[in-house]
Amino acid sequence: MMYWIIFALFTTAETFTDIFLCWFPFYYELKIAFVAWLLSPYTKGSSLLYRKFVHPTLSSKEKEIDDCLVQAKDRSYDALVHFGKRGLNVAATAAVMAASKGQGALSERLRSFSMQDLTTIRGDGAPAPSGPPPPGSGRASGKHGQPKMSRSASESAGSSGTA
Repeated sequence: MMYWIIFALFTTAETFTDIFLCWFPFYYELKIAFVAWLLSPYTKGSSLLYRKFVHPTLSSKEKEIDDCLVQAKDRSYDALVHFGKRGLNVAATAAVMAASKGQGALSERLRSFSMQDLTTIRGDGAPAPSGPPPPGSGRASGKHGQPKMSRSASESAGSSGTA
C-alpha cells in the first residue's frame, strides 16, 4: 500500500515537472530508475519515503482530515436530500401535467368508440354477450347459424335487402 501511495504522489508531481524538466538529459531514464527503486523489495524505496515523509504528515494532520471527511459526509447527505426533493417535485409536476393534458385526449378517444364499434370488436373473437342484442345492432343469421354483425345502420339497411 505504501508503494501505491508514493507512486500516486510521484505521478501527480510528474505531471507538473515534465513540463519544465523534459529537456534535461537522461530525464526519462532517471524516472524509470526512480520507479524501479520505489518498487524494488531490496531497496524498499517506497517504504522509506512513506515512513520518512508521508506518514508523519498524515499523522500530524489526522484531526483536520477527519473533520473534512465529516463535513463532506454531512454536505453530501444534505445535497442528496435537497436534490432528491427537487427531483420528486419535478416528477410529480410532470405526472400532474401529463395527467391533465392526457385526460382530454383519453376522453376524446373513448368518445370515438361507439357501442356498435365495441360490439363489432367483441363479435370478431370473443363470445357474444348473453341477453338480447342492443337495439339497432343489426344481427342476422348467416349461412352457418353464426350471428352476422354489421358496422352501421346504413350498411345493414343496404345489404340486408338481399339476405
